[in-house]
Amino acid sequence: MSKASDAVREPLVDKNMAGSKPDQPWMVYLSTFVAVCGSFAFGSCAGYSSPAQAAIRNDLSLTIAEFSLFGSLLTFGAMIGAITSGPIADLVGRKGAMRVSSAFCVVGWLAIIFAKGVVALDLGRLATGYGMGAFSYVVPIFIAEIAPKTFRGALTTLNQILICTGVSVSFIIGTLVTWRVLALIGIIPCAASFLGLFFIPESPRWLAKVGRDTEFEAALRKLRGKKADISEEAAEIQDYIETLERLPKAKMLDLFQRRYIRSVLIAFGLMVFQQFGGINGICFYTSSIFEQAGFPTRLGMIIYAVLQVVITALNAPIVDRAGRKPLLLVSATGLVIGCLIAAVSFYLKVHDMAHEAVPVLAVVGIMVYIGSFSAGMGAMPWVVMSEIFPINIKGVAGGMATLVNWFGAWAVSYTFNFLMSWSSYGTFLIYAAINALAIVFVIAIVPETKGKTLEQIQAVVNP
Repeated sequence: MSKASDAVREPLVDKNMAGSKPDQPWMVYLSTFVAVCGSFAFGSCAGYSSPAQAAIRNDLSLTIAEFSLFGSLLTFGAMIGAITSGPIADLVGRKGAMRVSSAFCVVGWLAIIFAKGVVALDLGRLATGYGMGAFSYVVPIFIAEIAPKTFRGALTTLNQILICTGVSVSFIIGTLVTWRVLALIGIIPCAASFLGLFFIPESPRWLAKVGRDTEFEAALRKLRGKKADISEEAAEIQDYIETLERLPKAKMLDLFQRRYIRSVLIAFGLMVFQQFGGINGICFYTSSIFEQAGFPTRLGMIIYAVLQVVITALNAPIVDRAGRKPLLLVSATGLVIGCLIAAVSFYLKVHDMAHEAVPVLAVVGIMVYIGSFSAGMGAMPWVVMSEIFPINIKGVAGGMATLVNWFGAWAVSYTFNFLMSWSSYGTFLIYAAINALAIVFVIAIVPETKGKTLEQIQAVVNP
């Protein structure tokens, strides 16, 4: 066993974190803020179509089928973004990939703003979808690679908080302004991300990977503070990179090699359970669910929007204390309970029983569901994915995991109405069963990554 390999298996302690009064990593905070502007842009794209639907259809005389195509193109664009974002992030860096994402979003929003017909509208939606899919991969990866290990989880969770906030803000503002103005507002976070990238450093780990050693040390020092001792952290990263350089360049089929199979299984599995547990079906059609259950739609949507932001925000400070695995288990358990409560509500309605209880149980079930999702299953799969892949396969593997996530988002949102037509309570029972399987998966397969450096995590997961 080589010394470099030993360094991977027994990583050194970062002195920057061991000091009694380390410098405040202000550049880490600024870099994270710039990155999560992309997350807010993601949420703005996702939340745009719901409040804009009626106005767009009226102004451009779109049929239901044409607007449905407009809506679905976001997911298709995101799938393309997921496939290509990994290689782009490896080729031009994490900042370069975020610039590409921002540019696509800006171009897409401009096409929507000036659209006179369905073609420009659809092309704009496809472009914003591409940017959204790319952001969904590169933002958590970038944050994980720049953040100190002691609060890496909290900073990475900001990705999900800003996505939820973007969706909620888009929904609320969309009820007050025209659809073209709403698209114009959508450009703001994209432009903020694009411009902010000129003032923050590149990921030190990526710089080390491509051999830009001088820039690597400068970026790491900028992130950790002028007084911080970065020697051991720098040596640890460099040793790990040297070990990885002995490995051949990763290709798609390499993901199924024995040394990587566990990290691939963990990331892909979490993405599958996150999506096939029903989130996008329930999220996209919440108003329809409330309407069918007889609960006031507008009130339900406001409660929903506020709840997901508040719980996701409250979750951020405890990620690095409670750990990833406990939050996943608590979240998945809550998802099962929420689905079962909603299933009972619709069972009672179908069988014409307990009329007064139906709307109450429906809203309680949906709120327990979204609260539980926001508490863990929403953010943790992205946090874990950003941590477990070795840097030599991070681009390929992360891109594929993101693609799996977006395919699941499309599949669930596409099939939800068909399932509800088949059996409303049966739909929620199916989601409850999938979330129950997620509990088993987390217990059996997912490791705890709290408080470990990326190199320590990957040495355990990919020995």
